[in-house]
Amino acid sequence: MNVRTLAIANHKAGVGKTSTTHALGTALAQNGQRILLIDFDPQANLTAFCGVEDAAGASIAEVIGGGLPGKISPWDILREILPGLYLFLAPADLALAATELGLGGRMGREFVLRRLLAGIARGFDLAIIDCPSNLGLLTVNALTAANGVIIPTFPQVDALRNLWLFLGTLEQIRRELNPDLETLGILVTYFDPRLTHHRVAVEVMQAVRLPLMPIGIKRREIQAKVGEVETEEPTAIYLPNAPEEQAELVEVVERWAAKGQP
Repeated sequence: MNVRTLAIANHKAGVGKTSTTHALGTALAQNGQRILLIDFDPQANLTAFCGVEDAAGASIAEVIGGGLPGKISPWDILREILPGLYLFLAPADLALAATELGLGGRMGREFVLRRLLAGIARGFDLAIIDCPSNLGLLTVNALTAANGVIIPTFPQVDALRNLWLFLGTLEQIRRELNPDLETLGILVTYFDPRLTHHRVAVEVMQAVRLPLMPIGIKRREIQAKVGEVETEEPTAIYLPNAPEEQAELVEVVERWAAKGQP
């Protein structure tokens, strides 16, 4: 049986994928879960976020390989992130870009990551994948391997077209590669209820019935309406360092993960 796997994905950059992956994984590990973080982005932002300065020659790229399977075991590249927590990272580096090019000519190229995770299933309760900001083969591999996906996004009306495109890609992945892929929802990040364009964006998302995750939305909307938001700092629907919102997200993910346990 494969390890339960969650992809944090959106083909748009800078929407909070990496910070969400790191904060969520840390919080789940603090709750006693055995967590594997997978940096599947050649930019290696999650790797740097976790304090790993150099993963050259011992990254997920060497495990995946390219046109041919990699020669390194995944167990040989894992880095412990926080002492005392069962939280490990499969780091990335720029070599992952060459890996993606090589995968184009490989048999079963969309299922490489799924097969890799099957080999380490007993070591972890949940794997969380930080996906690249594109719709290339690395992202397709992540979504094919995943049981669920969370889609972080900024509250901007001009992001709607990108969201529809990404949701359409998820439907195609379900039809062609992974019928069991579940969308946990769209996670609205860095929302400031004092900004009209932020409020309008959320209202439009709700009006067109996008699957928004209810992380802090109701509470923040109520505060905005009664004039309770008076601090100098923006109040967010979801920020990785906001304890209440983080606890809500952890609860949602733990409930979802428990559904897949035997």
